[in-house]
Amino acid sequence: MMKHSQPPLVTVVLTAFNHQSYILEAVRSVFSQTYANIQLVVIDNGSTDRTLALLENEKENFTNFLLIKNLFNKGLCQSFNQGLAIADGKYIIDLSGDDVLLPERIEKQVSAFEQLSENHVVVFTNARYIDLHSKPMNYHYPVNHEGRAIGNIPTGDVYKNVLEKYFICTPTMMMRTELLRQMGGYDESLCFEDFDFWIRSSVKYQYFYMDEVLTFKRVTSNSLSSQFYKKGSGMLQSCYEVCNKAYDLNRDQEEFDLLAARIRTFIRKCFYAQEFELALKFRKLLNYIENPGWKTECIVFLCRLRLPVNVFYRFYINHLQKLFANRKDLAFEIVS
Repeated sequence: MMKHSQPPLVTVVLTAFNHQSYILEAVRSVFSQTYANIQLVVIDNGSTDRTLALLENEKENFTNFLLIKNLFNKGLCQSFNQGLAIADGKYIIDLSGDDVLLPERIEKQVSAFEQLSENHVVVFTNARYIDLHSKPMNYHYPVNHEGRAIGNIPTGDVYKNVLEKYFICTPTMMMRTELLRQMGGYDESLCFEDFDFWIRSSVKYQYFYMDEVLTFKRVTSNSLSSQFYKKGSGMLQSCYEVCNKAYDLNRDQEEFDLLAARIRTFIRKCFYAQEFELALKFRKLLNYIENPGWKTECIVFLCRLRLPVNVFYRFYINHLQKLFANRKDLAFEIVS
């Protein structure tokens, strides 16, 4: 009689920095899965609170729990690559120390992956946002009374979609580990990982969307989206680098048109963030694709005037986020 084969190992790479209020909930959500074959790699990025102490104590309760202790914060991309380097799993999840996996998350995503072709490299899902106290808020994709996403969510060849706008909730992704290694992991020169990963992977490979809520993503005041309009954060500079990569990867005129539209949005964001020199660099890249047009040129002109708009715009954004936080049908973490 043939023995049942061992289900594939899944590695969860969890990056933590000053997450003392949430880290135990995140770790325990990994080991509370209905799927048993899991490796957890936690990278503490030089936390200055009790995060590391909590992790060291929690580690004693579980097997297949690896802990990397960085002396300083190496950033998301480099710290994830530390985990990737020692990951043994066929599939891998990139999780933040304040997010939460629902119990059936890994089992359902592995089941989907095992039925897909090798050309599928990402399985992603819907998510629900939670506040600082783990209270449920809005959904990433608004849902109907049956809990299904309203409208069509891109799946399959999503390259044009990721060129056009941010639409994937990053912590919901499960990825093929071997693909990430072939890509050289995340680009460590960037401040954040997802836009670059989506561009470089989806231009060649397929994504698969599962219409379920399997992850809780926490909204905090220091989340990446809140850094986007801070002058000098590096976020928009990273977007510029990725847009240059996309320019080299694009295959047809529609893709260049979508990239041009995206660049225009980044020029506006540069104005709001007072990243005036970067706006001029974006404008130069746009000019390689098409004439910027009078509307964009007006924004570029305002950038040349170096108007101090950032403090007012950040006040406006913060006001909107507080307003949207009380709405159950709006996702407000869209940053690009």
